[in-house]
Amino acid sequence: MITASLRIELPGDYWVAEVSREFPEATFRLLSGVRTGDTAVELGEVVAEDPRVVSDAIEEHPHVVEYQRLEATDDRGLAKYETTDTGLYDFVKESSLPPEFPVVVREGWYEIDFTGTREEFDAFREGVEASGFEHELLSLVGAGGGESEKGEPNDLLTERQREVLRTAVREGYFEVPRDCTLAELADEVGVDESTASGVLRRGEARVLKRFLTGSDRKR
Repeated sequence: MITASLRIELPGDYWVAEVSREFPEATFRLLSGVRTGDTAVELGEVVAEDPRVVSDAIEEHPHVVEYQRLEATDDRGLAKYETTDTGLYDFVKESSLPPEFPVVVREGWYEIDFTGTREEFDAFREGVEASGFEHELLSLVGAGGGESEKGEPNDLLTERQREVLRTAVREGYFEVPRDCTLAELADEVGVDESTASGVLRRGEARVLKRFLTGSDRKR
């Protein structure tokens, strides 16, 4: 068995692609979903500065045929809706490998985690590649081997370090010039700047030491 994490760029006309790009600071989470013929019924959450405005944009999108608001707070909205965008379920049908909920969407990209056999994962990945969608494999770890696809030990980084480093890469923190400040990165992962800085430094040090010397484990 393996666990894997991927990012898949959504077709530009999908409602969640359009709305998530219109509201780049918002996080969309697909909590559950099932295909019902030509449509899919889903339970989704939006975390944003003003979730009501984002919810209005979702409800008004032509690919959302029904929309029911279930809960709303100052920074979170929960809704049940029906959509004609069923691409995710087409991938799943091809591979018989169900995604693990929640499925996170940011700025037009799905972030999906899987657990299954290598054969199941390969079938899913072939389906993604055949679709022509841009995609990125974030991690691929064998449950028994303790190593990633690149041969990196699974215990090199703590879960927090892995989360912060992945977010930093995704948000453009390491780009030149930077697309994301330390303050923005800290806000994205829900910690203060001092904590984010410390986690980054320790994580970077372990990755560099591993790459340059072939040693190090999390301690």
